Amino acid sequence: MAVKIRLARHGAKKAPYYRIVVADSRARRDGRYIEQVGSYNPCVSPAAVTIDLAKVDEWIGNGAKPTETVARLIEAERKNA
Repeated sequence: MAVKIRLARHGAKKAPYYRIVVADSRARRDGRYIEQVGSYNPCVSPAAVTIDLAKVDEWIGNGAKPTETVARLIEAERKNA
């Protein structure tokens, strides 16, 4: 089972809100996920990002691969922490 850390889109039309989730790579974008590890709201200024870095590190240690966008968000969160 290939596991990814990726964004799942929620919210309203033209007002997206994303959950940062750990999911099987074959699952649908907004479908079933294993665990939620954070959230990202690009509609507020500045963008609101919350990530549980301990959970992210645990999942990466277990072999989960973050997507490019999530990797950028994690890197930015580490700089701000």
